[in-house]
Amino acid sequence: MTYKLTYKPFGERSVLIEWPAVIDEHTLSDIIIFKEKIKNNDIKGVIELRSAYNSLLVVYDIVFKSLENSIDTLKQLYIQRSDDVKFTQKQWKIPVCYDATFAIDLEQMSLEKDLSKTSIITLHSKTVYTVYFIGFLPGFMYLGGLNEKLHMSRKATPRLKIEKGAVAIGGKQTGVYPSHSPGGWNIIGNSPIAFFNPNNNVPCFVNAGDKIIFKPISLKEYKDIKTLVDAGVYQLESEVLDG
Repeated sequence: MTYKLTYKPFGERSVLIEWPAVIDEHTLSDIIIFKEKIKNNDIKGVIELRSAYNSLLVVYDIVFKSLENSIDTLKQLYIQRSDDVKFTQKQWKIPVCYDATFAIDLEQMSLEKDLSKTSIITLHSKTVYTVYFIGFLPGFMYLGGLNEKLHMSRKATPRLKIEKGAVAIGGKQTGVYPSHSPGGWNIIGNSPIAFFNPNNNVPCFVNAGDKIIFKPISLKEYKDIKTLVDAGVYQLESEVLDG
């Protein structure tokens, strides 16, 4: 499927490409394929590609007097056949402890949603989520697929500090805070995994298009995994999917 895209200058050295304002996996796949085309064709001057739900930002290393030629190059590249474009998708199993030690909003959520805490945990952990993009904070995953029964409004007054690893629900989304941060989402657990490490060759192991499964663990398992993560020897479960 070919979409009708818009291309426009974004600052002095970037082009913003926008898809129709629909959030779905077909659009996501098209964005990823176009992103891979740009990478594979080694377009002169391109130094960074940033994707979101419905857009792709192409950043160049020089300031252009006019971006028209660059936009024309991108347009021609988009309409080329993409049958041979391959990209790797992975499915990650992320351990999450839903113990009351971490799940500071689970009780309130249970009351408001008229669901038991066990039901909330089951619904949250049995879904396979799709990573749409990484943003807000380095390593923060924007995930699609949260069960409608778990949709929960953000807090009217955000907390000044959310713990690193906090697993939360805000509106129609769920995610994990990769670092200490202010935030207004509802906290239902915590993951001991490091989602962003600037010292690694690849600071964030997750990519757009990957799948996420949250695996419930006990408080003891959490502490054991955290020890291994801190020592740099923990191996996260994953499998390669067809891309």
